[in-house]
Amino acid sequence: MTDPVAPSAPPLATAAAAPAATGLEPTTALSVENILWVRHWNEHLFSFAISRPASFRFRSGEFVMIGLPGPKGKPLLRAYSIASPAYSDELEFLSIAVEDGPLTSQLRHVQAGDQIYLGRKPTGTLVSDALLPGRRLFLISTGTGLAPFLSVARDPDIYDQFQEIVIVHSVRRVADLAYRTELEAAFADDPLIGEQAQDQLGYVPTVTREEFHTTGRIDALVASGKLFVPPLTGGREFDPAEDRIMLCGSMAMIKDFAGFLDGLGFTEGSNAAPGHYVIERAFVG
Repeated sequence: MTDPVAPSAPPLATAAAAPAATGLEPTTALSVENILWVRHWNEHLFSFAISRPASFRFRSGEFVMIGLPGPKGKPLLRAYSIASPAYSDELEFLSIAVEDGPLTSQLRHVQAGDQIYLGRKPTGTLVSDALLPGRRLFLISTGTGLAPFLSVARDPDIYDQFQEIVIVHSVRRVADLAYRTELEAAFADDPLIGEQAQDQLGYVPTVTREEFHTTGRIDALVASGKLFVPPLTGGREFDPAEDRIMLCGSMAMIKDFAGFLDGLGFTEGSNAAPGHYVIERAFVG
């Protein structure tokens, strides 16, 4: 469970902040929640948490609509993966500030105490229910595609379903490796999954445009076998007999990787028909 005080950090210098969202009115589809904390990782990448309604239920890995008032007063909403696990008493998100983005240009300036819209119906396919049983689970992401896997990897149930879980995160710069410290420590301070994660969770960060101990695209790490080095056990290639995979991030990465997995005999899963790998169809079309 995330501590609402510890994660906060002084934000980096940004442009003048937009007016805080206050006095928002809930609707049948949207509740109004409070920003609890904000953490800026660099000049364009930030995390924040909001209050969670007592009636809000979701599965780790799902997404939900969140937003702020638009130019004409109507809610401006976007789909965001929930980064906190299903048991948390707050809802955590990871966002990038897109230049001139209608929502993120405002969202990047929120502060604790501001209000935000929250959709009442989370959904998604990046959930363990959409996967067949397996031994190794690979959570493969680029950029803010890491978010749903922070949720999945902090869910105690996933450690009972898989013997090994590996988070793979590809970014352009070292500064873009959000949650790097927590992931390198395998969530050691988490009272619910810390002990299991120490034994079962692996973390493979890779950087494509700066020097780092691991560089290159994820497909190159797979081709070279570098993705499968110890302490990970098992074969040095993907095997549909024992490996399960979740993909989230750039559309190009997902399309290419899904095609690669199909060629290996993997089948895409869904809530209705579990398979060997899953992507978030709502984001990629």
